[in-house]
Amino acid sequence: MSQKLYAGVKLREIRTRLGLTQKAFADKLSVSLPYLNQMENNHRPVSAAVVLALAQEFGLDVTELTVGESERLVTDMREALADPVFTSAAPPLADLRLAASNAPALARAFLNLHRAYRQTHERLASLDEALGREDATLRPSPWEEVRDFFHYCDNYLDAIDRAAEHFATSANNGKSIETLAQDLLRRSGISLHYSNTAPLRRYDPAARRLDISARASSPSRRFQLLHQVALLSQNDLLEATLDLARFSTPEARDIAKIGLANYFAGAALLPYRAFLAAAQEVRHDLERLADIFGASIEQVGHRLSTLQRPGAKGIPFFFVRVDQAGTITKRHSSTRLQFARFGGACPLWNVHQAFETPGQFLRQLCETPDGVRYISLARDVSKPGGAFLAPVRRYAISLGCEVQHAPQLVYSDGLDLKGRFEPIGISCRICERVNCHQRSVPPLEGRLKINPNARDLLPYEIG
Repeated sequence: MSQKLYAGVKLREIRTRLGLTQKAFADKLSVSLPYLNQMENNHRPVSAAVVLALAQEFGLDVTELTVGESERLVTDMREALADPVFTSAAPPLADLRLAASNAPALARAFLNLHRAYRQTHERLASLDEALGREDATLRPSPWEEVRDFFHYCDNYLDAIDRAAEHFATSANNGKSIETLAQDLLRRSGISLHYSNTAPLRRYDPAARRLDISARASSPSRRFQLLHQVALLSQNDLLEATLDLARFSTPEARDIAKIGLANYFAGAALLPYRAFLAAAQEVRHDLERLADIFGASIEQVGHRLSTLQRPGAKGIPFFFVRVDQAGTITKRHSSTRLQFARFGGACPLWNVHQAFETPGQFLRQLCETPDGVRYISLARDVSKPGGAFLAPVRRYAISLGCEVQHAPQLVYSDGLDLKGRFEPIGISCRICERVNCHQRSVPPLEGRLKINPNARDLLPYEIG
């Protein structure tokens, strides 16, 4: 049975964006005013006829109704409620979906409260002197606050994305993006130097000198060049975006500004419409896209996950990067698959195997406990330091989408899309599977049965 679609908050957002009254909106959707009111308040699910009318009347991308903040809030609340501090059984999934749909501000407040609790608990466990400190404020770390900002923006920032595309395409005249950036620096009176001894990027405002590491790869050099272009030429736009975000600390704002400049750099290196067209033409072949645009495979994978421009969306992808300890260092999902906020990723996921097969793409057909099936692509990415004694940073990335989009990916060729799908989860402590041989901790939502006279894969049974 298909899941009923409750999207009242999104319906109200669409109506407000169009500047329509409830009555006018109801007339255009061919429903009664009371029926629309009930849908907007999640007393009724959005019907198929209304979804069709939204697409035909307003050209709405219907994925806006099914994937977005609500699914992220549900996943984050489930993980928070699996914390041992909550001794009673977690609320049913249906209740969490209603809370995320009907009261997203309350859901976010709950998540902020839980995050403050975790932070305080960890502080007290490691630093006894934190007790009684007057400056021990309960606030998210700047890094977490910025991470959540991009997470709930769907990792797509329209104004910055369009500004980057305009920079990359408006005055191209056959020039490379690197030449365009160098021209802008020259016009601004800034000298550019590539040095074997410089850090990855260093700008001296007083001397108006920009140093870029000559030892970095070509994609990294271009990216750092464009990052500085963003800080110099798009400062007003970046500051306006930061003002709207209302970060709680100067540190969070500073970190976010770096993130926004990075976003501009990636969007300029891989301009939206040209990149989307090329991705569709080569069936999302990461290596070919990297070659076409002079980018790295990681840059291409991350960009594919941001193609969420209204009216011109690409395939909804998830993208994640993990280190060798399994810690998630980048995460984004335009799909129903959401990643754990705390801890590592599911050990059954092929992203962990990528370290064992350097330079190769791994393909996996997988299924999450909610029954949604995905195609997942994984590969290791190494970032050499450029010298014998310089450290090498090693990560693995994964890019994937729901299996109905798989035929649009070159990586689906030769796979049996109706065959076996490997079971994966999000995090052991909130995973519903009872027979997983890689489970590290019991699920906190299930009761355990302990039999001292028997032992299987796990030392307990999950009731």
